[in-house]
Amino acid sequence: MNVTSFCPKNISFYDIWVDHSVNHCFFDTFTSSLVAAYILLLGFAQIIIYRKYATQIDSRRLRVSFFFVIQIMLMVIMPIMAIVRLILRWKVYESHEVYGFMILYTALTIYAYTFGICLIMKERHYQLPSTPTRAHSMILLIFFTLLFVCENAALINLDSDSWWFALKNKTDRYELGFFVTRYVSTLLLFVLGISAPGIRQSDDDEAPLFEELTQQNDENASTFRNAYKKMSKLMPFLWPRKDFLLQSRVIICFVLLIAGRVINLYVPIYNKRIVDALSSPTPIFAWQLISVYVGMKFLQGGGTGSMGVLNNLRSFLWIKIQQFTTKSVQVELFRHLHSLSLRWHLGRKTGEVLRVMDRGTDSINNLLNYILFSIAPTIVDILVAVIFFMTAFNWMFGAIVLVTMVLYIAMTIAITEWRTKFQRRMNLADNATRARSVDSLLNFETVKYYGQEKYEIQCYEDAILDYQKEEFQSMFTLNLLNTAQNIVVCIGLLLGSLLCAYFVVHEDDHKRLTVGDYVLFATYIIQLYVPLNWFGTFYRQIQKNFVDMENMLELMKEDQEVIDAPSAPDLVCSRGGIDFSNVTFGYSKEKIILKNVSFNIGPGKIVALVGPSGAGKSTIMRLLFRFYDVNGGSILIDGQNIKTVTQSSLRKSIGVVPQDTVLFNQTIKYNIKYGRITADEHDVITAARSADIHEKILTFPQQYETQVGERGLRLSGGEKQRVAIARTILKAPQIVLLDEATSALDTTTERNIQSALARVCSNKTTLIIAHRLSTIIHADEILVMNDGQIVERGKHEQLLEENGLYAEMWNQQLKNLEGEKLRDEKAEEEEKKNNVPTTAAFHHHHHHH
Repeated sequence: MNVTSFCPKNISFYDIWVDHSVNHCFFDTFTSSLVAAYILLLGFAQIIIYRKYATQIDSRRLRVSFFFVIQIMLMVIMPIMAIVRLILRWKVYESHEVYGFMILYTALTIYAYTFGICLIMKERHYQLPSTPTRAHSMILLIFFTLLFVCENAALINLDSDSWWFALKNKTDRYELGFFVTRYVSTLLLFVLGISAPGIRQSDDDEAPLFEELTQQNDENASTFRNAYKKMSKLMPFLWPRKDFLLQSRVIICFVLLIAGRVINLYVPIYNKRIVDALSSPTPIFAWQLISVYVGMKFLQGGGTGSMGVLNNLRSFLWIKIQQFTTKSVQVELFRHLHSLSLRWHLGRKTGEVLRVMDRGTDSINNLLNYILFSIAPTIVDILVAVIFFMTAFNWMFGAIVLVTMVLYIAMTIAITEWRTKFQRRMNLADNATRARSVDSLLNFETVKYYGQEKYEIQCYEDAILDYQKEEFQSMFTLNLLNTAQNIVVCIGLLLGSLLCAYFVVHEDDHKRLTVGDYVLFATYIIQLYVPLNWFGTFYRQIQKNFVDMENMLELMKEDQEVIDAPSAPDLVCSRGGIDFSNVTFGYSKEKIILKNVSFNIGPGKIVALVGPSGAGKSTIMRLLFRFYDVNGGSILIDGQNIKTVTQSSLRKSIGVVPQDTVLFNQTIKYNIKYGRITADEHDVITAARSADIHEKILTFPQQYETQVGERGLRLSGGEKQRVAIARTILKAPQIVLLDEATSALDTTTERNIQSALARVCSNKTTLIIAHRLSTIIHADEILVMNDGQIVERGKHEQLLEENGLYAEMWNQQLKNLEGEKLRDEKAEEEEKKNNVPTTAAFHHHHHHH
């Protein structure tokens, strides 16, 4: 092989621009050196980091995918192709000349691709101490981008006779074949680099990264995964099926959108015509052209088309459609949350669920706006521009616009996809901050009791700092994206403007362009770039909205645990007899709470459940309300299995006075009326009288319109209990459940409430859960529970005679009562001596005022 010099004769390495094109010697040397230098410096650094810190991944977790094989094959084919090209130049091409730059290009290509394969293999088989990733490192992503950009750079020479695009001889045809193969290969490598098929590990034993509400097993996965599925779930909310007026609004909006595309094309054309008319040898006063131009600008608005009449009209018409969507989604989600089981609600942080609801509904509106009115029109505008430049100017202008736009969009998508994980982490940190603050404020009293304000503030500050750390990464990568976009845009503008200016000055083989054509090109390109500048933002927002939507769809996907049987009838509760037969139940498979429990309560009878805490008393109540379904056995009301009737009719027949009364942050009247929404004022007052709270309410300044505060905090325990009793009296159910209804009260208040409860329960089937045995002496039957089973049953006297668990509990409580009595007597004696009010008297006074 005879190598005479580095560059061909009569061409110097330093003469970059020769015959209206870049000289081969400079181009091949520069591009191959750039890629090789990049991979040498940064790739070497990455290899060192992997040597020091990486641990090997279990080979069983590595999947071999078809695309990974293709990626490696392409990386091997490229250097082989460079060798074949060099041999052809030496043996087959007509000139048989081989220069130094060709050998250097081949050597550097072999080196760069070999190093690239090493890096891919390192990333596949080794894991750095970070979260498991499913994307290539930034170093490899930029490497693939560089390879593709270098091939695109050759397109500058499309119009040159000295390059192979001219196809003058057999050599040019070979070279063009090589170029097309290289171009397609680097494009495929770029696309495969983004999806990183070799780095996906199997999911079998992969622990979820975040055990949060928004469970994301993979924070690097594309948010557009299953985008079609996600959108199809939302389609019912998007198209107003039953409203013809709204449907016609949608159609008008799309017509306005198309009109906007047409005007975007004609505004620069009219601008060109005005410039040509004014700059011709005999200038023309083109008032008609100017009038039409200004009229179109009025319709089009600013550069982004954000102030134009068409856009404002479309936005105005879209408001109603957007409101329809928001309402449909929010109502459906709210309905779904209310249909979920008690188990789900007990395990969730309310603040977090509300946050997900808000963000989810916002995301749908934003998604529609971005996709329909920002991204789709921008892409249509680009295609129209490419076709227009190819037909009105020549194919080179179309190629410049197309390549710039494709590169811009591809790069935006690649970097934005890489940024997704930071957005997801930021969302999780945001959720945590919100949940922390809500939780702390809801437990305001507890914080005060233990004087832990400092600790709470510290925890909240830590949560904010975690959020800000994630936010910083997100913002930093955004700046990186904006810089990269700017570089691509300016290169495209520079090439196009130079080409246009060249054709204005030189006639060449092409028709000569006018000054107006230059203005047309410059204004049209700028007009295209303005929305494209927002493309990254829109794409990122769409991604963020998909992430937010994922969280909401997770909520939507939550299965309902307790479901009505298909076409289930309503419960007919005429007498109110309850039958538990062999009921077995556990909140989880490992921990069974109730074991074959059987008992029955005759219509109108009172049965009490007693036993140590954790024996399963409250669980029986929850099962009767069908908050959970039994694992075995059955519960019957008047002979009907509660599993086969509708939940709403079952709950209508049962009234409950819970142990811990929770009230809405509304008026007292609202809270009592909640028992029967349709009740009138007279019914509410009657119920309050029966509950022995009417007189008390009249002492409040706003009487029945008094706000009770969040969870009823402004009322005392006894007052809350009586509101709950009034609510149940108003509901007038067949069956009444009392859950330790007076356990939290002092003796005097308890006596008053006992008489109110007696009124609720008269002639009703009643199940009482009690801690104080003195409150249930009158029960028709007492069931003593221990460890999920009924261990004793009978009337009060019988059970005392049996001398079992019940008698033991009874004696224990008697001792406690005697102790209390003695204390009270002592205090009274002290008081007589010193004439100081007793604590008992004080408590009595406190509870009655």
